[in-house]
Amino acid sequence: MVLAFALLVSISSAGARAEFVIEHAQGRTVLPKKPEKVLVLDINTLDIAEALGAQPAGVLGSNLPPWLKKYADPRYARMGTLFEPDLEAINAAGADLAIVGVRSRGKLKDVAALVPAVDLSFDQDKIVESVKANITKVGTIFGKEAEAARLVADLDARVAKLRDSASGAGTALILVVNGGKVGAYGPTSRIGWLHRELGFKTVESKIDDRFHGGDVVSFEYILEKNPDWIFVIDRDAAVGAAKTGGAAAAVLDNELVRQTSAAKLGRIVYLDPAAAYIAPGGYTALTILTGQIQATLDRK
Repeated sequence: MVLAFALLVSISSAGARAEFVIEHAQGRTVLPKKPEKVLVLDINTLDIAEALGAQPAGVLGSNLPPWLKKYADPRYARMGTLFEPDLEAINAAGADLAIVGVRSRGKLKDVAALVPAVDLSFDQDKIVESVKANITKVGTIFGKEAEAARLVADLDARVAKLRDSASGAGTALILVVNGGKVGAYGPTSRIGWLHRELGFKTVESKIDDRFHGGDVVSFEYILEKNPDWIFVIDRDAAVGAAKTGGAAAAVLDNELVRQTSAAKLGRIVYLDPAAAYIAPGGYTALTILTGQIQATLDRK
């Protein structure tokens, strides 16, 4: 994914007319002034906007994680789903700006035909820095610059502490459980920042995790790699496919997994499914995940 570039606010050289210039993942959008009515069509941006205390004029209406459930209330104008913006609703909203992201970025041209639009997709290869940059961008868009600076400082502190704790923590294997099957995520995956940016060593560098179920692996493989840590994402729980909680734990509760170092040392961490899978590029999502991992490291 392409890193969204810096957000700039400039004054036109052709007079005193102010221009609000946003350089983003798919180009450059110029507004005649700072936007007042903003539509948020991206779950990660909505996470950030909520953390900033911003008030979007319209939001996506599906796959909302628990900390964003208030936006399911009818008083918040619905602008489509996680993947499909509602072009009719967007056209009728009379907004100054619309924000798309990772899952809706393919619809940027359609949305931009109706209202000025930007793509604030996060960079999967540099997720922490990318999320910090997006916090600053969204803060500027909504006039919440001071709040954004506080969130960035908080995230910096959390990640620095976690990196220090994770240094020398050993190897880790990231698993995703999907429909009863187990797959592995590698260093380049949506959650690969645990390896790249925190310092957990990978047990396998060549993992084909292009698909949502990861690179399918066996329980024998897990024992063979014998990681010091196992981080688990329950995809069924994340997308609402699981009828009850704990499906991933039930799948991994077997003799082979119990023989791993991670299991023996109590180092199997079931990551918050919504934070890890639905909104991994949000501020609150990152604080949830870093908090979970830090708490486990502190105990061990």
